[in-house]
Amino acid sequence: QVQLVESGGGLVQAGGSLRLSCAASGRSFSTFGTFVMGWYRQAPEKQRELVAAVSSGGTNYAEFAKGRFTISRDNAKNTVYLQMNSLKPEDTAVYYCNAHSTFRSVNYWGQGTQVTVSS
Repeated sequence: QVQLVESGGGLVQAGGSLRLSCAASGRSFSTFGTFVMGWYRQAPEKQRELVAAVSSGGTNYAEFAKGRFTISRDNAKNTVYLQMNSLKPEDTAVYYCNAHSTFRSVNYWGQGTQVTVSS
């Protein structure tokens, strides 16, 4: 059974930091390193949007994330991280982990973790 389990969300004051983790498990992730791993977020009444993604080719960030957020992965642990610094109230959202493989034609989502930034 494929699972993406996020952790690390919570309540933080503006200017603070959080580190999200996403652990992948299941047979599909025996080749974890070949997946494009991403973090997305969805605020109330807004569409889900890409925050950052990481693949063997590098990283990609949304404009709002550049300079504040850092995505990284540990292929030995089947885990991807999102370090978020200088958080703003507008960063408040549910953050979702995503695993995508074009080669395998699969796309997986985690259950999401709430991040709330107070002003």
